[in-house]
Amino acid sequence: MSGKPCVYVGMTGLDPDVRFDKHKAGIQSNRYVKQYGIRLLPDLYEGFNPMTYDEAASMEVEIGIDLRSAGFGVWQA
Repeated sequence: MSGKPCVYVGMTGLDPDVRFDKHKAGIQSNRYVKQYGIRLLPDLYEGFNPMTYDEAASMEVEIGIDLRSAGFGVWQA
């Protein structure tokens, strides 16, 4: 076991902090983020922002694959 966390990979046009708060408040939330989300991991996403919608849509799956390969547990909606 690598000891790396499970992460949720999604895309949003909002500031990541605002989107996380909405997940936790149950506003258009992913149930796993709402129940188990603890914090954001900016080191994993800051290098990707900002990004156009089309770029984000194509990168979302790719990022999940890369994180899984690096030993993270990944949840994607």
